[in-house]
Amino acid sequence: MHLLWWLLWLVILFWIFATPYDLPGQRKRKDSPLDILKKRFASGEITEEEYRERKKILENE
Repeated sequence: MHLLWWLLWLVILFWIFATPYDLPGQRKRKDSPLDILKKRFASGEITEEEYRERKKILENE
C-alpha cells in the first residue's frame, strides 16, 4: 500500500513540475523583456529605431 502512495506522489510531482508550458489549460511561461519588445515592434507600438535602441540595452544587461 505504501508503494501505491509513493507512486501517486511521484505522478503528482511530475505533473506539477514537468508538464509542458504550451498545453492548453496549463501553466503559462512569462514573456521575457525581449519577447515583449518584439511584440510591441510587430504591433506597431514602437518604431524600428526605438526597437533597435531598446534591444541593444536589453542585450547588454
